Amino acid sequence: METTNLFTAFEKQGLALRNRIVMSSLTRSRTTNPGLVPTDLHATYYTQRASAGLILTESAWVSKDAMGYINIPGIYTEEQISGWQKVTKAVHDEDGKIFLQLSHSGSVSHSDFFDGQLPKGPSAVNPQEKSFTPNGFKDTETPEELSLADIQNIISDYKKATENALRAGFDGIEIHAQLFTLIPQFLSKATNKRTDLYGGSIENRSRILFEILDAVNGVIGDNKIGIKFTPAAYNPGVIRPDEQTLEDYRYLLSKLNNYELAYLHIVGPAIDLSDTPLAEIKDDYFGFFRNIFKGTLMTNMGFAKDSANEILINGKADLVSFGVPFIANPDLVERFENNWPLTEADTSTYYTGGEKGYTDYAKYNV
Repeated sequence: METTNLFTAFEKQGLALRNRIVMSSLTRSRTTNPGLVPTDLHATYYTQRASAGLILTESAWVSKDAMGYINIPGIYTEEQISGWQKVTKAVHDEDGKIFLQLSHSGSVSHSDFFDGQLPKGPSAVNPQEKSFTPNGFKDTETPEELSLADIQNIISDYKKATENALRAGFDGIEIHAQLFTLIPQFLSKATNKRTDLYGGSIENRSRILFEILDAVNGVIGDNKIGIKFTPAAYNPGVIRPDEQTLEDYRYLLSKLNNYELAYLHIVGPAIDLSDTPLAEIKDDYFGFFRNIFKGTLMTNMGFAKDSANEILINGKADLVSFGVPFIANPDLVERFENNWPLTEADTSTYYTGGEKGYTDYAKYNV
């Protein structure tokens, strides 16, 4: 019986991949035009990396109100859809597969994006983060609390964005529910002080997630939907794990078992979890998710070829995503397969715009 590894084909829930190497979502800030429209540069960048089993794009704003960081593309205008069509066609021409990550910044934004109007979040609580605005990095502000009508509008925005993603030719979508974006703002007791159906218990704090999931499911089908999570996001601000986090995730994972998702994408911790509310799972972090969630599990956090193969062989993941290694190694799959050395990425060009440090990394010269 063949041992599962990075180069083993994968097929489940209609997701058929030629290998188990996934290009993780990476913010690269290359959408420098006023309309936030993906360009030919984006098409080149993603096509260079099309040998991955699956490409996950950078975040795309689901609406104009979702913005919280400059030079990030959207998926809410006809021009943006047309720009993404160039990307998906180029990737598909190389027999690649590509999902679009949908995102909303919520309160981690700034009034500079909205003509002086405050951003909105679950509650009027400053998340104490930074927003990269058209006028530079700025501290976040105390947002306005989302009304019930606002929440329903956001759910509609995700649904419309999913319809637009289909029109743009994507093979599926990933819901960004990680770090300090809108969904974690609702999940966190630090930023969600609501007393209505969207606050209090985990059933209520997660309600918006499942309402978004149900809305996009009606458009695309749950087997074309991924969700990106982490309970171990130690952000600079107030959205951090607490004493209820593990119990909250037991609820979330169990409820997600009722869906036939393309995958659940779990990001590992960047710090030692000893002496944290997550200490209980520090020795078998990904095993915690595998033991509860019964669907396809994708793992992420600093994996190298050998450690990725190990987690696949141990059965604690089905897919492994790589971020930084894909920046400087467009042929990462081939480098792994042939044991070729990896190029180190230039961190100074991660977010600078233009071709340098984006599409000018060479494939390995044999």
